[in-house]
Amino acid sequence: MSLKLEHVSYLYGTDTTLPVRALDDICLEIPDGQFIGLIGHTGSGKSTLVQHLNGLLEPSEGILSYNGRNIWEKDFPRKELRSKVGLVFQYPEHQLFEVDVFSDVCFGPKNLGLSKEETERRARRALELVGFPEEFYGQSPFELSGGQKRRVAIAGVLAMEPKILVLDEPTAGLDPRGRDEILGQIAHLKKETGISVVLVSHSMEDVANYVERIVVMSHGKILFDDVPRNVFGHVKELEAVGLAAPQVTYILHKLKESGFDVDTQATTIPEARDEILKAMKVEKTC
Repeated sequence: MSLKLEHVSYLYGTDTTLPVRALDDICLEIPDGQFIGLIGHTGSGKSTLVQHLNGLLEPSEGILSYNGRNIWEKDFPRKELRSKVGLVFQYPEHQLFEVDVFSDVCFGPKNLGLSKEETERRARRALELVGFPEEFYGQSPFELSGGQKRRVAIAGVLAMEPKILVLDEPTAGLDPRGRDEILGQIAHLKKETGISVVLVSHSMEDVANYVERIVVMSHGKILFDDVPRNVFGHVKELEAVGLAAPQVTYILHKLKESGFDVDTQATTIPEARDEILKAMKVEKTC
């Protein structure tokens, strides 16, 4: 079940003399089961793009299709689409409103018209997937920590059983431990369910450690769309649009300049460690 954008553009302020082209000729496909990182500087078009993915915004130009059908056809069931393409906004805890955690997670499937039994089954399964402790199901969501609120908000979307999960800066405002816990849980549920995940982030380390494909946006256009090691090989181009490669990439470049035989396209700490150890063994042998 793929989601496909074909030459999609979006203009703000079309009723003014100075419309702004927030998206410019975007061609992108999100296939089944892929973990995609979407990165870009503030104003690059990331948030506008993700709001197109489940029909919150209609393209000014181009076609967005789900399973081969244009989602803006007159008879397309966009309510159903929004249950299949789940969008979790930045600071998703602002979406919490029920008296207790379990009721909050039940809200989505309940509004799909599902039975009480099926609604509760989905809610329990979703809370298990995000690693939320059962003893807190009856607690007010407003009494939880930031990381716990984030898990409940994600569970509320997962309870709709989406095929694609879109997360807009899911670690914003969390400390390093909370960030690692949330990203680890997202990676776990991706493995458990096989759903597609689109992770919007400004952290190069987060993206490098978890995703299998990176889409880089700049000024409403796609600048790069490739595997992490290829994207982060374009250090100068990324810096030119206000981004950067992971810190380990810069370290490896410095080592390379100092004469060490290392692969500068390594993007994670384990990869960098292996490269450094390999280079050190060569040095000792020489």
